[in-house]
Amino acid sequence: MPYTPSGFFCDRLIRERERRDGEGSLNKPLRFNSQDFNTLRQECVQRKSLFEDDSFPATVESLGFKELGHKSNKVKNIVWKRPKEICENPQFIVGGASRTDICQGDLGDCWLLAAIACLTLNEKLLYRVVPQEQSFSEGYAGIFHFQFWRYGDWVDVVIDDRIPTFNNQLVFTKSAERNEFWSALLEKAYAKLHGSYEALKGGNTTEAMEDFTGGVTEFYEMKEAPKELYKIMKKALERGSLMGCSIDSLVPARFETRTVTGLVKGHAYSVTAVEECKPSQQKDSKVRLVRLRNPWGQVEWNGPWSDNSKEWTTLSRTEKDKLQHQSAEDGEFWMSFEDFKKNYTKIEICNLTPDALEDDKIHKWTVSVNEGRWVRGCSAGGCRNYPDTFWTNPQYRLRLCEEDDDPEDNEVGCTFVVALMQKNRRKERKMGANLFTIGFAIYEMHGNKQHMQKDFFLFNSSKARCKSYINLREVTQRFRLSPGEYVIVPSTYEPHQEGEFILRVFSEKKNTSEEIENRIEADHPVPAPASAGEESEEDQQFRTIFQEIAGDDMEISANELKNVLNRVITKHKDLNTEGFSLESCRSMIALMDMDGTGRLNLQEFRHLWNKIKQWQGIFKHYNADQSGSINSYEMRNAVNDAGFRLNNQLYDIITMRYANENMNIDFDSFISCLVRLEAMFRAFQAFDQDGDGTIRLSVLEVRAATYLQFGGLHETIKSQNNSFRN
Repeated sequence: MPYTPSGFFCDRLIRERERRDGEGSLNKPLRFNSQDFNTLRQECVQRKSLFEDDSFPATVESLGFKELGHKSNKVKNIVWKRPKEICENPQFIVGGASRTDICQGDLGDCWLLAAIACLTLNEKLLYRVVPQEQSFSEGYAGIFHFQFWRYGDWVDVVIDDRIPTFNNQLVFTKSAERNEFWSALLEKAYAKLHGSYEALKGGNTTEAMEDFTGGVTEFYEMKEAPKELYKIMKKALERGSLMGCSIDSLVPARFETRTVTGLVKGHAYSVTAVEECKPSQQKDSKVRLVRLRNPWGQVEWNGPWSDNSKEWTTLSRTEKDKLQHQSAEDGEFWMSFEDFKKNYTKIEICNLTPDALEDDKIHKWTVSVNEGRWVRGCSAGGCRNYPDTFWTNPQYRLRLCEEDDDPEDNEVGCTFVVALMQKNRRKERKMGANLFTIGFAIYEMHGNKQHMQKDFFLFNSSKARCKSYINLREVTQRFRLSPGEYVIVPSTYEPHQEGEFILRVFSEKKNTSEEIENRIEADHPVPAPASAGEESEEDQQFRTIFQEIAGDDMEISANELKNVLNRVITKHKDLNTEGFSLESCRSMIALMDMDGTGRLNLQEFRHLWNKIKQWQGIFKHYNADQSGSINSYEMRNAVNDAGFRLNNQLYDIITMRYANENMNIDFDSFISCLVRLEAMFRAFQAFDQDGDGTIRLSVLEVRAATYLQFGGLHETIKSQNNSFRN
């Protein structure tokens, strides 16, 4: 097993990717909860039993945690039933999946249903999410499955077909056809993916659109929409993009307000068509129309071009057929593009990635995906308003290689879209999690390959940034910059907010993006010989104390070392420390014990004390307020000053291991950390015989390397090195 210094310490993510090579794609989706649909169905068929999903059982826990939880009256009369217990002839899909198959029930997930309605407009996309050849007849075993894009991977979600009912009616999503169940089962699978039905309450249509396609969404505020919005919408639908819209409400989002025109504020709609028609009385001009759908399956626009309006009488039968005009209270309606702009406040367009397009020739994206996380006290630095910590956020190098072929407005440059998505916040709602307010900034780089430090951001302004920080699952923005190298800094608005994210960059031309990681190295990992200079007064005091405690053999144990150090360290009132722990002293002996005795002689002790004095000076520098501790962000610079260059994973580990609940590190923990780091680097260098920065370890050697950090370091390596390196 080959290891670089970073791999020697912590390279879990890379190993995880290698182990999962090929998985997570459309052709080989991950198995959600490790459930394999075909295996489970076959087992049920052989046993002649119906599948019951223990990972998403027919219980209150699957319904919700608060409004649909144990204490809610809403759930008392809910009964979970299979479709064959609800009607005589249940069907998975009746006459093809269509927009009318999605009618909202007693759950505030109109955002999800609006996205499902958009999905039905593209059969290729629909049947990726809703695999075909599922039915209630041939091979029926009470088990179904659906596929979703989930933070960079496609996952296959298995469910049983027990659905919540009340008085034998579906409680949540249903079809206009009483015996059709694909939309209700799709909703259940999506609820399972997020932990419960209640987790689906409230959201943004773009969230589900992206989970159905793996695409990226761009927002347009109507008051700031470009002049060519109609053309943008028409072109988007032609290339298979999904589209939703809504009307902002002044009251909280949980209240949906119906207006006199029949439109509902605070409610998500699907845009299902954009067309032009030619009324008979208008010889040379055309009317631009937009078709929308209300997920409720009812409540429609009652203005011009509504189902029964007079405007339809001006069209020929051919024009009406082209527009598929129907006068039915089904939630779908037409309106003029001008009325659309006047009444709706925002529109969302989900652009599809190459693996979701019907024809790559239409629009081909280059996509790069990076996974990351913000760790409280280490890499959760907040936005640019917090200069002391902003620089600690994860940083990603972006290389823009080629200019656009057909630049707009004669502006040269590279067009790209940055999409920052926070992970798992909906699933963690039951633990009190809410969406963070997130955003990002982009800075130009000039050949620097290391993590940018605080001064860089103090003296350089951003080249581009997201329009605003906002509490959505994903923030996206389109940019055009000159070819070159840039650094993207994603962050939450405030520091100390811990969570995972993915950062995606889309462009029509070649781009690459990768996390900027420092090269892991140490200035002085191997001990230098003790200097023969003149002893200071403090050195003489130590020699006296050492002789007093060590006795005739002139060697001290960990317990004796603790007594020596603490007798001196207590004189430094500015450190505000209770002294070193026995565990810290054992680590120090392991670091300095060159002859493998498990004790320190005077020379080894002198070298240790010189180290501690050097590190003490660094600690005092960052302990300017003499509080006796330094914060975890300062710790990054302190570790660097001590001669260690680490990557973000290691800084995360240090914070989790040594910082207290207030993200502060005291003197004892500071010294213990540096002792452990130096021991680790020495162990690595001892194995790195050819000095190329890479070692290959067997399982036995990994165990030995761990042991070597704690005692008998150099002598043990010398005696066992030949047997280790077979």
